[in-house]
Amino acid sequence: MRVLMTGGGTAGHINPALAIAGKIKKENPDAQILFVGAKGRMETRLVPGAGFPIETVDVRGFQRRLSVRNVGRNVSAAFHAVTSGAEASRIIKRFRPDIAIGTGGYVSGPVLRRAAKMGVPVLVHESNAFPGVTVKMLAKCADAVLIADEAARRYLPEDCRVVVTGNPLGPGFVDPDREKARRELSLDSRPLILSYGGSLGADRINSVMAEVLERSHREGELQHIHGAGRGGYEKMCRGLKERGVPLDGEGIRVREYIDDMSRCMAAADLVICRCGAMTLSELPAAGKPSILIPSPNVAENHQYHNAMALVKKGAALCIEEKELTGDALWEAIHSLMDDEGRLCQMGENARRSAITDADDRIYAVVSQTLEEHGVSGKH
Repeated sequence: MRVLMTGGGTAGHINPALAIAGKIKKENPDAQILFVGAKGRMETRLVPGAGFPIETVDVRGFQRRLSVRNVGRNVSAAFHAVTSGAEASRIIKRFRPDIAIGTGGYVSGPVLRRAAKMGVPVLVHESNAFPGVTVKMLAKCADAVLIADEAARRYLPEDCRVVVTGNPLGPGFVDPDREKARRELSLDSRPLILSYGGSLGADRINSVMAEVLERSHREGELQHIHGAGRGGYEKMCRGLKERGVPLDGEGIRVREYIDDMSRCMAAADLVICRCGAMTLSELPAAGKPSILIPSPNVAENHQYHNAMALVKKGAALCIEEKELTGDALWEAIHSLMDDEGRLCQMGENARRSAITDADDRIYAVVSQTLEEHGVSGKH
């Protein structure tokens, strides 16, 4: 089996691609897998780090906001859209894939369009509840679109084949052992709130959480683990010290980065976070109620759609950043922590919506697509 993988720009596109590639390699150790990414983007570091070869094309994203500067950028993007297609064709001819799989990001567009034109079966995976522009365009030429959440189906063409597969998950999120996690983290019996704004941090979330941590420190009824991110850690630490809040003691822990997310989530009673693609799957798998604060600075406001997918299932509350204040978040926290029945029901609602076998579902579609095109998955 020769598999061409493409997708990138953000971890939300790259990590599902790596998970799919890993599943294919596990089921078929002889499979040859080649990634195609955008020159100079994050995938050029993460993909080789995961042990897979990668080639690149020079492709640029189009800017949706009109400005003099963006007009120039879009002219450049249009030029590279043409040249990247030619580059993709050369890679496809040289590699001769049996199937091409994309996980979104603008690099997927020229690569999968050329693959389809050259007769290669194409699958597209959408990890968000609201499909991106690239995925919606590729749906017309794909053999199937694999979606993380049923909510995405309504935004795709009616005549395309859609399969709900979920997002591939890392180890530790499914069936978490809460008590074991709490022992490993040396927590006491008080409820734990886990909060974070992403690996780089989110200024607004850090600012508001500083207010919450100050009030929580005075009351002493809750424990907290907060991930401030690389971009906001030092600033938040200074601010908390000025407020008289200890950084690692008395139940409040502030980290630069949460590198044991599955364990912290297993131990938590409530999660406060952004709502990127993987959060959409990790919270249900762990069965955790949440307060979601979608980033307003993402394409097509897709984090808001992710959040609403969980809100509509009764698994989360959503506070948009324009409405986010210390008082609003504090009241939302206590509205849940003071109502144990509601908190437990939200966790159960999250768990009921979980898809925990996404890698198996995706691999099944890959195998079926190959069979439909007369290709054996074991050659």
